[in-house]
Amino acid sequence: MMHHRYRIGWRASSKLVAALLPLLWLSACAGPSLPQKAPPLADMEEPPAWLVEPADEAARLKLAPGSFSGVRVRDGRQSLDALVGDPEGLEVASVVENSPAAAAGLEAGDLLLEVLEPEAEVVELLGSAALAYPSQWRALELGFEPGTEVVVLVDRAGRERRARFTLTARAAPPERQPAERLREELRVGLVLRTATEVEARSAQLSPGAGAVVVGLSRSSPWRRAGIVFGDLIVSIDGRPVLSPGDVLDAIRLADEEEPLVLLVARGEERFTIAAPVGQRRRETKEVRIPLLFHFERAREQVAWSAILGLVRYDATPAAWKMRLLWFIRFGRGDADRLESLDG
Repeated sequence: MMHHRYRIGWRASSKLVAALLPLLWLSACAGPSLPQKAPPLADMEEPPAWLVEPADEAARLKLAPGSFSGVRVRDGRQSLDALVGDPEGLEVASVVENSPAAAAGLEAGDLLLEVLEPEAEVVELLGSAALAYPSQWRALELGFEPGTEVVVLVDRAGRERRARFTLTARAAPPERQPAERLREELRVGLVLRTATEVEARSAQLSPGAGAVVVGLSRSSPWRRAGIVFGDLIVSIDGRPVLSPGDVLDAIRLADEEEPLVLLVARGEERFTIAAPVGQRRRETKEVRIPLLFHFERAREQVAWSAILGLVRYDATPAAWKMRLLWFIRFGRGDADRLESLDG
């Protein structure tokens, strides 16, 4: 009789285990896929005053316009892989009709690789004869007088040629270039904007160069180092910032042990700041022991349950609640009024 009962109990246990195995397998496999990128920083601050460019168009139109080449250029890097590498050349976006560049035969789509003449003066002005950033072309137009003859090395569909033209006097200021906003949320936590022409030239930079800080994480190491909203980053480790992307590249390649040395323009002041970089925090998102325990952490929310859900706890910064035996519930949360503190 006892042996018979034992067999019945064993069969029942076997059937229970067999029924639970698919559930356990599904529980193990049904978890969410891993995220492809880190979530946005919850403590990023972007003051409304820095969401728009300064209203400095009237001041921009009064700036010395410089010389005129007749070519409009843009960053020649077109792919994501290229954007994180060293730029090589400037793409011709358009050529003004009857301009010096048009007379030299330049066309949209050409890649301007290098200034061959006047080489010595260009190296002194730009630091290099190789072209990589639109700010370099504007520096060339602002740095050379009308009548200067310029020879550039051009790549057209993989074949190199030379283009020669003479700069003329600019009759009207160039078009205002739209600002670009770039975010960095892995090591520093900041938002950068392209400097306006007025901001750049007041800091002795060519239009398009420099980067203005318009957003900062509350936990940013640069914030603790002294960077504030509106600071214009002129150079990093002695290398000029020719575009906001230079700042992101420097952060990406920085050594954790060595801070970056920033040259910052703040109004009329110029000073250096030793700015360290950090890393994203890592935290436990989920722990799951089927049927026994489950823990999950989301942004500003924590939840756990145990023993087939007999006990469950949920919490946010504003409230928490607990459930016992599926029907006993209690919790606590913020009221709709502030508490007065005496003394």
